[in-house]
Amino acid sequence: MHWMILLASAVLEAVWATALGYSGGFTNLVATGVFALGLILSMLGLGFAAKRIPMSTAYAVWTGTGAALTVTWAMIAGSEEPTALRVLFLAGIVACVIGLKLVPAKTVELEQAEQHPM
Repeated sequence: MHWMILLASAVLEAVWATALGYSGGFTNLVATGVFALGLILSMLGLGFAAKRIPMSTAYAVWTGTGAALTVTWAMIAGSEEPTALRVLFLAGIVACVIGLKLVPAKTVELEQAEQHPM
């Protein structure tokens, strides 16, 4: 559940980042509203996900996924050119995000608890 919320928050990060670009310095009210709502919901989701996912991992997944989606959308919309290297590096970001999900995170608190069980 927390991973699903984290990924939804990353999608919302891409939404607010894209809306920020369309806001014209906050002069376009619709884009500014989408930016503000997306930002708030994205942060709330990241905070919720960080209850069960270590913050360092959650933040890396959130920013990596959001950045990859933002650039991918820019390529689809035609504002950025989809070169082979850009696609390769985006695939690298996605691979790293998947890797962070697949590798179990061990926090300092968990390690200390394992070393000193009560």
